[in-house]
This record gives sequence, structure tokens and C-alpha cells, in this order.
Amino acid sequence: MIPARRVALFSNWFAIYMRYRMRKAFKLLQVMPFTPKPGHSILLLCNHFSWWDGLWGNYLAYWHLNRKLYIMMQEDHLQKRMLLNLFGGFSINRSSREMIKSLQYAAGLLDNPENLVVVFPQGELISNHTTEINVEKGIERLIKNIKGPCQIVYNCALIDYFESLKPSVYFHLFDCGIAGEVTFEELTEKINTFHKQALKDQVNVAH
Repeated sequence: MIPARRVALFSNWFAIYMRYRMRKAFKLLQVMPFTPKPGHSILLLCNHFSWWDGLWGNYLAYWHLNRKLYIMMQEDHLQKRMLLNLFGGFSINRSSREMIKSLQYAAGLLDNPENLVVVFPQGELISNHTTEINVEKGIERLIKNIKGPCQIVYNCALIDYFESLKPSVYFHLFDCGIAGEVTFEELTEKINTFHKQALKDQVNVAH
């Protein structure tokens, strides 16, 4: 397992640089109204359909949720992009016993209310047109190991072009509850109910 070596100076620079890159790549980055709970860390569960997903997590953490970003990445992916280790990237290997160590490490990060950990509960890239989010069981183990107050937030990112050559990204955020107060089954149901609602709401977004 590769732990994060987050450096504040590099992380701040990266957040500013990536916001510039995103403004060049996208017509619009629209975050639906959402207020994080004060005094709580955030476990940000994101749908996973593109190369941009982790960078969007960084954008949300830095500019909208006001937390220090950490992100769980496949070990082979992180090894190819070790620079991301300095921005909060840490590894998980789902085919190794060290997976448990990675989940415990993530839970430890979430004991600090200043932190935010991005995890992709689907565990693989799946089209954002899907109507079902399969939440892997490892999420349950992660949540059970969190000791501090932690808000679980689901982020459903959706893309539309409308009249533009550039895509617009819409971030639908949902408060799933507090770690330890919501069961894994309830969490899965809440995520899927909200995801389906976000797909419906997306039809009527302003553009």
C-alpha cells in the first residue's frame, strides 16, 4: 500500500492550476447547492465514468467543500502517476490482502474533520448513463473503521453539451448521513435513489 505524501504547497498550486485547466476544457462547472456539516470530515463517494473524476473530486474538495483532499487510487494507476501522491493520492490493491490496510488508512484520514477522502464505490469505470450504482462491500468496512464524525456525501457528476462545442459538468451532491448512523444497505439505497433522481433533474438543468 502506498500512503499519501500530501504537501500543502503543491496541493494548493495543483488546485489552482486544475481549475484553470477545467475552465479551458469545459463550458461550465455547475455545483448544485450543498452545505457540508461543520466539524465533520467528508467521505465523498463519486460515480466513476471518466479520466476527470479524481480531478473533479479535487475541485469540489478545494473550492466548494473546504477540506483537504485525499483520494483512493488503484495501485497500478498511482504507480504510473506518482506525482498525484503529493496531492493526496494513496493506493488500494483489490486483489491483495493489503486492501484492508488501505481501507483502514482511509478511515484514519477521516478521523480528522479537516480531511476529505474521495472513493469510487463502483470500483471501475462505468458510463454515467447507468441507472444503477453498485456499491462495493469494501465501503462498508471503511465506514465501520471511522471513529471521528464523518459526513458521507454522494457526488453524481453528469455531462451535457447542449448548444456548445465544450461539455458542461453538473455536480449533484447528496448528504447520505453520518458514518455509524446509516447502515450499508441504507447507504446503497440512498445513493441509488438519489442517482436516479439526479438523472431526472438533469433533463431540466439551466444552460
